[in-house]
Amino acid sequence: MNQAILARNARKLLRNSLVNNRSLASISSAPPNPNSVGPFQVFDRNAKRLQKDRAASRAGGERSRTVDYVRDAVADTMMERLLDIKRKFNVILDLGSGPGHFSKMLEPSITKKVVMLESSEKTLHRDPDSEFDVEVDRIHADEENLLETIPRNSQEAIVSCLSLHWVNDLPEALQPDGVFLGALFGGDTLFELRTSLQLAELEREGGISPHVSPMTDSRDMSNLLGRAGFTLLTVDIDEVKVNYPTMWELMEDLRDMGESNAIIGRRNYIHRNTLAAASAIYKELHGNEDGSIPATFQIIYLIGWKPAPTQPRALERGTAQTNLKDVL
Repeated sequence: MNQAILARNARKLLRNSLVNNRSLASISSAPPNPNSVGPFQVFDRNAKRLQKDRAASRAGGERSRTVDYVRDAVADTMMERLLDIKRKFNVILDLGSGPGHFSKMLEPSITKKVVMLESSEKTLHRDPDSEFDVEVDRIHADEENLLETIPRNSQEAIVSCLSLHWVNDLPEALQPDGVFLGALFGGDTLFELRTSLQLAELEREGGISPHVSPMTDSRDMSNLLGRAGFTLLTVDIDEVKVNYPTMWELMEDLRDMGESNAIIGRRNYIHRNTLAAASAIYKELHGNEDGSIPATFQIIYLIGWKPAPTQPRALERGTAQTNLKDVL
């Protein structure tokens, strides 16, 4: 393997960001292939549900609690954005809620009730109601079939904390002047793992397969929200970088998060020698001086409002200048 070429390719992808530390161990496994593919589908929703169920079941849920660190950090940042909205909601719908990373942070001053909707029943019921400060209603349902359980145009506020990156399509349920607040993984998430696996497969097997979910970027999300009819858009990006002893601990944590590969058409397995090569490449190209390896999680935060006649509107071009002349 030409290490100079590998290093040159990897340097194009390196990023600097906030560093946290993490320590666990083992190896994750890939889920089975689906039997059928529908139009415009990228992700196998059934496989993702099973992955989440298994993650929430390991050691009575303790393994998944150990890896709540990324979602808890993102939920905290989302809460800061929600607090900037000076409105009290009767009900907030937490879409793809997991065990309630965001919902646990809600207080009676923000909302009377939270509705948690999650495709994995075991994940949904992992934590008791005593950990929440507001009334909780839990709905076991797929986000893509939202309108089977939630009426159209009915919700004051919908939030989603790191769930949308596994959703093929999402129905509309907001009422006019309702707000959507979300966070999802962006395109640079786990770029170190992605490139290491690709280079290892090229070297050992002569080709590459998708092992990390394809993810969007901030410009795509702005366009999607605009085409969906949202107004008063806010889209921004943050990064969290976590240090792991080796690639094996990272992959095990992803498994315990329920974040294993669920792309339609994925391979059933990765050869052990390919994984060993990927681990060596990861440490060689991306490793820290202390021997640990970094993993980047890029987070895209979204805020959008459903149009309503009472909403404030941007001034037409030239209006502000005309008004200023009148004052002067």
